[in-house]
Amino acid sequence: MSIDSLDARLLALLADEPRIGVLECSRRLRVARGTVQARLDKLTERGVVRGFGPEIDPAALGFGVTAFVTLEISQRYGHDPVAAHLAEIPEVLEAYTITGSGDLLCRIVARSNADLQRVIDRVVGYEGIVRASTIIALAEQIPYRTMPLVREAAS
Repeated sequence: MSIDSLDARLLALLADEPRIGVLECSRRLRVARGTVQARLDKLTERGVVRGFGPEIDPAALGFGVTAFVTLEISQRYGHDPVAAHLAEIPEVLEAYTITGSGDLLCRIVARSNADLQRVIDRVVGYEGIVRASTIIALAEQIPYRTMPLVREAAS
């Protein structure tokens, strides 16, 4: 599951300019259009490229509060029903099964601190969730990124 320098350059170009077409990619990378398409198809099939949609900023939509919530769940319910409950809450952006003192870690957003309480109440309203611990993010120091990994994988 390795990538080479052409894959890395293609991914960097698409990350910088997500609306660029395959033909323009081939021109800028100085390779055939078919090569770019084949590489892109291969990266997509392998799951390296997961989508081509726009990157959306929740704060720009009015959801300026970000919080991380660690959930402890009742083991008799299991992770899947809890995850299904969380998937129904639009403000839950991500949820991961974790090790340590909790069972699931969620990134959630809200319009305000008061709205955060509403979202948390909805999250913990499911009987399979025993306890929640919330940490409010004050400022983003390093935004979600993958290009350093792409460069490392290609070297």
